[in-house]
Amino acid sequence: MIIQKKRNLTLCISPDFLYLCPLMRRSNYDFLTTAPVPKVIGTLAVPTIISMMVTSIYSLADTYFVSQLNTQATAAVGIVFTVMSIFQAMGYFYGTGSGNYIAMSLGAKNASEASRMGFLSFVYAIITGVVLTVVGFLILPNLARWLGSTETIYPYTLEYLSFILLACPFVIGSLTLNLQLRFRGDPFYSMLGILSGAILNISLDPLFIFYLDMGISGAGLATLISQAVSFSVLLTITLRMKSWQIGGKNKDYIALIVKGGTPSITRQGLGTLATLFLNLTAAGFGDAAVAAMSIVTRITFLVYSIVIGLGHGFQPFCGYCYGAKLYDRVIKGFWYSVRVGTIFLTVVAILCFVFTAEIISLFRDDPAVISIGGQALRWQAITYPLGAIMMLSNTMMQTINRPIEANILAAARRGLFFIPFILVLPTFFGLFGLIVTQACADVCAFVMTIVIMSYYRNSKK
Repeated sequence: MIIQKKRNLTLCISPDFLYLCPLMRRSNYDFLTTAPVPKVIGTLAVPTIISMMVTSIYSLADTYFVSQLNTQATAAVGIVFTVMSIFQAMGYFYGTGSGNYIAMSLGAKNASEASRMGFLSFVYAIITGVVLTVVGFLILPNLARWLGSTETIYPYTLEYLSFILLACPFVIGSLTLNLQLRFRGDPFYSMLGILSGAILNISLDPLFIFYLDMGISGAGLATLISQAVSFSVLLTITLRMKSWQIGGKNKDYIALIVKGGTPSITRQGLGTLATLFLNLTAAGFGDAAVAAMSIVTRITFLVYSIVIGLGHGFQPFCGYCYGAKLYDRVIKGFWYSVRVGTIFLTVVAILCFVFTAEIISLFRDDPAVISIGGQALRWQAITYPLGAIMMLSNTMMQTINRPIEANILAAARRGLFFIPFILVLPTFFGLFGLIVTQACADVCAFVMTIVIMSYYRNSKK
């Protein structure tokens, strides 16, 4: 163990994870471009995986605590998740769009360009958040219905959605800052921002929902407060790091944000559209189907968040090494990440098969919800092992500025295949068609990923 005191802060940490503590490490450039690949990706991925898990858990926290109220409230949280996904899509758009350029600029040892990009993208992220909040409130009653609310779910959706709209600027702003810190190679700081909001949200949910008897409004208020706190922490960290610089041609940076961020907004945007179609279709089979599919969607989001966190650990490594023209090192890191992600998802798939009913009943102890959700979870688990190569292929194509391949891969799982399947399968096969839709889309997306990555590999020979 190593113990070091610096700036009145005592640190004690294993040498293998010195990188997690910014006061003790070598420069980001040296570490990302020269250290052993498993060590770099592992140490980058640890805080990002923690961040993604915590984000997913406190997203699930609302579902878990609200599920103690009734089935309609549970369904409302799932329905409003569509709107939250839109906000997250914009955060990923600005954060990843600027982050790719930031990482490659730092890899090419051009810190001033990275700093200018960081500031401009943050400003546009906040403006976008404010605009979406205003528009959301102008169409609030209609929006609650458009999202797929039945008459019994509608009042709960309206209550919860009001708070989520207020949280919009904080959601988009905090995601942008979070991703910029990750791409700079500072995942430890980004983790601090996420953890602060997540812990607060999980603590406030039971207090507001049950103790203060606020019901689903309590869950919304807890989310609003936690997002505001997370945003404040991340903004404070960014300002203290003095990583922003004003200047440069705005139009040039905007074009770079669009180029680097479009795959993220494609992925998140189509995911939002897919969830909307899922809710609307499930509503035709009753409130239990809406609640069940919402629960399975959240569980899958939690599972995949681990691999997304691994991908976010790979991303700054990929950006730095690609910027430094270390192309073989990029490929080596990619396959290492794919292997780790596939092993993890295979283990989770087995657990989901064994403990299906127990997992669903954690969120809603309703026989109809457990029956529908159990079937959907098992079909989804079948394709879990395919997820790592799909997500990491998309991550690499986006990071190395291959926007065409990145956008196709981003659109595949929740767009190109899911939307046609959700429109066709339930029509011909009823509830069973709804249950198997995502699994069918995943298989097709996996095949497309293999074809695109094989083409890319052959084009580089």
